[in-house]
Amino acid sequence: MRRAAAAALVVGMAASMGATASASAATISEDEVLAAQQAWADGIVGIGQTYLDKGDYRAAASEHIRELYAYEQGGVLFKPTLAREDQFRETFDEALSYFVGGGMKEDAGFAIKPWQQVRFGEQQMLFNGESALAMGNYYFTPADSDVETKVEYTFGYIRDEDGGLRINLHHSSLPFQN
Repeated sequence: MRRAAAAALVVGMAASMGATASASAATISEDEVLAAQQAWADGIVGIGQTYLDKGDYRAAASEHIRELYAYEQGGVLFKPTLAREDQFRETFDEALSYFVGGGMKEDAGFAIKPWQQVRFGEQQMLFNGESALAMGNYYFTPADSDVETKVEYTFGYIRDEDGGLRINLHHSSLPFQN
């Protein structure tokens, strides 16, 4: 009887651990957020390089937004750094305008400045199962200079139906100046 009870306990624990492991498979990890940030940085640099190469930079920016943002998964809260008159970009087309210009009067095309490097620096992260938040500083180096511009950001991430990460919150701003 004791052996049967012990065996049942082991089977129950294994089943419980299996359920936990499969539930945690959906949990967003720090490595996934770091990979998503690198993909975002590489995408911004890539859009600018495509612009310099006289390629289809609008298509590159569209792909960047489709692959990394959650506009098709329910929406994005997007407050870009250099948006003053129309501070929030609620649609795919508004985000595209911010990155490459052409859709909104104030948009000069942030991603086609262009940048030679974008790097994420110090940051803090919070994880809540299938969502995560990251907040810190990222740095932009223009193609024609080695002087970095420091920008403050908050990004929120959710999983899409394929298990990939999508940005559903993007807020960035220049640091406070006296």
